[in-house]
Amino acid sequence: MARALVTGLTGQDGGYLAEALVAAGHEVHGTVSRPDGGALPPHLAALGPALQVHVADLTRPETLTGLVDEVSPDWLFNLAGASSVGASWADPVGTLDVNGRAVLALLEHLFRRQEAGGSPVRLVQASSGEVFAGAGPDPVGETAPISPLNPYGAAKAVAHLGVGMYRSRGLHASSMVLFNHESPRRPDRFVTRKITKGVAAIAAGRADHLTLGNLDVSRDWGWAPDYVAAMVLAAEADEPADYVVATGQAHSLRDLVAAAFAEAGITDWQSLVRTDAAFVRPADAAVLVGDASRLRDRLGWAPTVDFASMVAAMVRHDRDELS
Repeated sequence: MARALVTGLTGQDGGYLAEALVAAGHEVHGTVSRPDGGALPPHLAALGPALQVHVADLTRPETLTGLVDEVSPDWLFNLAGASSVGASWADPVGTLDVNGRAVLALLEHLFRRQEAGGSPVRLVQASSGEVFAGAGPDPVGETAPISPLNPYGAAKAVAHLGVGMYRSRGLHASSMVLFNHESPRRPDRFVTRKITKGVAAIAAGRADHLTLGNLDVSRDWGWAPDYVAAMVLAAEADEPADYVVATGQAHSLRDLVAAAFAEAGITDWQSLVRTDAAFVRPADAAVLVGDASRLRDRLGWAPTVDFASMVAAMVRHDRDELS
């Protein structure tokens, strides 16, 4: 069994990954950003002593590199960082610091450590489909041109390119180009969870409308636990590589809204949804869809939950919370 270190433990993906690694019998360490960050979410607290929690702050990369030396993991899953495209416009420099600069510092440390004879660490970096947002409407593969359209994508591109550079220097480093992936653990600030919680509230009679931005934007949405499974496959693989993780199917935000209302038993929903230009991003790809052929062919990965089932699961969770 491997010793794994998961950064961004309390995020959507970090929680699912920690659970999967513990279930597989691995020794699991995870990071939180502050010692006063509060109690762990219930799904992580339930792991008990099987999960060892540490503090690492990406604004101070030395806290993470020091932890690497302390834990000496076999696998390092770097999931921590700023996760919102919209919020990156408010703090582009801060986004670059934690999503780009901190990753370069980590890669350099892993390289120097390995060169000095330290035990090698397999790095799995959480990259993003936003790295290729300007590549056009066709499904995006690993060789598409780097073309971010927002500060979040630009910062992720720095890290993505860094992984490739250090892989060429001998690190077992893989970038997982994660397209949009959702679950009931997605924070409320993301539009998908805003929709499912809003629909649940309308169905319960606690709200009378939902306000959104551009409903015609299309994305490739998948089920978060499936994407975590791809990360584990990359860590286990003999050779490192970049991998697009996606379903290959695009759905509009309008499709997502319709699916959410359908799960709540509401078919005539158009009058319940309002649009507000304030929710439209400064720059956004109209369509962003991924091609996961490499991941499927080399590592045998495939999504297990389709779009409608994903949305339905989120709505059911939010309705249960309200009741």
